[in-house]
Amino acid sequence: MEEDYYKILGVKRSASEAEIQKAYRALARKYHPDVNPDDKSAKKKFQNIQKAYDVLKDPQKREMYDRYGSSFESMGTGPNPAGPAWRTQGTGGAEDIDFSQFFGGGGAPSGFESFGDFFRQFGGTPQGRQSRQSRRRGTPGNDLQHELQVPFETSITGGEAQLSVRRGSGKVEKISVKIPEGIEDGKTIRLRGQGEAGAGASPPGDLLIKIRVEPHPFFSRRGNDLEVILPVSLAEAALGAKVDVPTPKGVISLKIPPATSSGKRLRIKGHGVAQRGSERGDLYAIVQIVLPDTIDAAGSDLIRDFEKRHPLNPRAELRW
Repeated sequence: MEEDYYKILGVKRSASEAEIQKAYRALARKYHPDVNPDDKSAKKKFQNIQKAYDVLKDPQKREMYDRYGSSFESMGTGPNPAGPAWRTQGTGGAEDIDFSQFFGGGGAPSGFESFGDFFRQFGGTPQGRQSRQSRRRGTPGNDLQHELQVPFETSITGGEAQLSVRRGSGKVEKISVKIPEGIEDGKTIRLRGQGEAGAGASPPGDLLIKIRVEPHPFFSRRGNDLEVILPVSLAEAALGAKVDVPTPKGVISLKIPPATSSGKRLRIKGHGVAQRGSERGDLYAIVQIVLPDTIDAAGSDLIRDFEKRHPLNPRAELRW
């Protein structure tokens, strides 16, 4: 069934990248499964939103979608990909990682050649003869590209993910990939020898996996530091309290100082992101005072009395 990605994100077909990103973030927060544990349809909605965003945020994919619709994606998985957006022989600045770290059973790829190579090998044209001569000299296999979405938590703590790879022969192979701790959105992992087979005795190409990190409803990342919006009650902020805060290392008890205002950043040292070759970052809890939906007459009187006892002009320094 044809899917309207613009309709899913609620934007016009002429929407800019910024408008698409803004719509995606709002919908991702609204339908994230962690925010809707009792809504069985939330996960499916979130997956559709993520799928639509993955296409519309990429100029090349968006152009293909506008031209061919959502079925364009199947054009890039067969023996003849739709274009260079799906397969490349360049490295693209990929991060070099030994593929033996990532495969459960190890072993070399299947060794199948693409149909394009097959027809060029047996074609009677000068181009076919030239291709055969190139193959005798040795032509390395093409690299393959793949995008892999990982949860925010997995990108911070590391883990495993599954992906399916279709090579030129049409054969689909499932691969288990280890996600390095602290990997950032947009980084590329290189799996050596897992691309297209080379001609004759030539080496196969590589598999380049671009990591896409899903957003988290409460946490965000700035370099190796993490930030979390920490909801507290009026009493906890005014009088001080100890509250539980989830972190990548587990739940900790954080002290809220008395008279803490919304926006106050409380540093939790050493509970940020750990990356190979760099110092672990910190976690910053950003206080957000949450009030009840309604306040009765008695509560209103208490607040007015508090205002009289502690007069304050919070906008005294506000300037244009």
